[in-house]
Amino acid sequence: MTGLPVFDPDLLPDADLASPALHAEYDLAALWRRLRDEEPVYWHPAASESSDGSAVSAPGFWVVTRHADAVAVLRDGQRFTSTSGNVLETLLVGGDSAAGKMLAVTDGPRHAEVRRLITAALTPALMDRLAERIAAQVRSLIRDALDAGTCDFGRDVAAAVPLATICDLLAVPDADRPYIHRLGASSVSSHAATLSTADAWTAKNEILSYFLDLADSRRGSGGEDLVTMLANAKVRGRPLGTDEIVFNCYSLILGGDETTRLAMTGAVHALAAEPAQWRALRGGEVGIDPATEEVLRWTTPSRHLGRLATEPAVLGGRDIGAGDVVTVWLASANFDEREFADPLRFTLDRTPNRHITFAYGPHFCLGARLGRIQLAATLEALRDLVAGIEVVGTPGHVYSNFLGGICDLPVVLKAA
Repeated sequence: MTGLPVFDPDLLPDADLASPALHAEYDLAALWRRLRDEEPVYWHPAASESSDGSAVSAPGFWVVTRHADAVAVLRDGQRFTSTSGNVLETLLVGGDSAAGKMLAVTDGPRHAEVRRLITAALTPALMDRLAERIAAQVRSLIRDALDAGTCDFGRDVAAAVPLATICDLLAVPDADRPYIHRLGASSVSSHAATLSTADAWTAKNEILSYFLDLADSRRGSGGEDLVTMLANAKVRGRPLGTDEIVFNCYSLILGGDETTRLAMTGAVHALAAEPAQWRALRGGEVGIDPATEEVLRWTTPSRHLGRLATEPAVLGGRDIGAGDVVTVWLASANFDEREFADPLRFTLDRTPNRHITFAYGPHFCLGARLGRIQLAATLEALRDLVAGIEVVGTPGHVYSNFLGGICDLPVVLKAA
């Protein structure tokens, strides 16, 4: 499915699911199936320090792999909270500094209040304007790629679209956008195995510092961008705190940039690998909407979401203890045979397609509509402008336990 070596599920006791290299260097489909079939709620043992000091001690955590169990956790914000972190990186070190300030790691009334504030700013009229600009940008980028002959779809096309869209929403100056993209791509993942945890934290802090300055400059102004809206908004008559503004800007960059890029690049890789599906798309046998949903399921850019159990619970026949870290693996749930027929087959007209790529429940992704618009625009442009796709180099996979997929994809696009 990925072109990567298949990880032997018999090696499950040695598999460190917190390791970015495991996700970047192996196809884990067989491992996920073993877990879904035999231990759908699996206790991942604690990591202990190795004799050479290369492994850092970390607590154990639950691994949820079936679709139904994943939905049960994600919709239950009372028993499985996000306020201690929503990814392994923060949960395994005891918490997230953005808890109660960033929507992704806030629950309860405050989450609902700030979510309504941001949702109200993403009006249908704004989405329609963005859709027109996105469609024009994607077509221009693909025409450039056709003229060039060979391109890296991940870098030359997919990297530009989501970044431009989110930066438009935040009114980030054009000159700053390459800087923001570089930091965003490094804060939770890497395109190489050499990025350290310290590098990732440095990138995150630089993004926060950038938006701190931007928010300060927008207070009292009358702009319509999201930074200005957050900087001047009030909830229950009180302004949002600076940390709330900055953390939510960071969340928008994180959620809207790298994930969409990975989905777009993964779509091209899948179409190149499945000529029958590519012909069906080009010939109009498959609509853009179902094709978009299948790309979202197939690529699943966010590999997992984490929660902390607030009280004892039973899930999949296992006893979850209060205070236990629970990780929901979307990368497995979206390929669960109990929910999807023939899940390891890329089928653009798949229906029903109840994937949970955008999560589920109170933390359903705010940018879901925007992500769909960008993917649909990509598929439409490929259908209309491109006759053939040939992968001409080795795809590069992102190093992260949170994000996953192809970040670099050398291809030749042939004009229609």
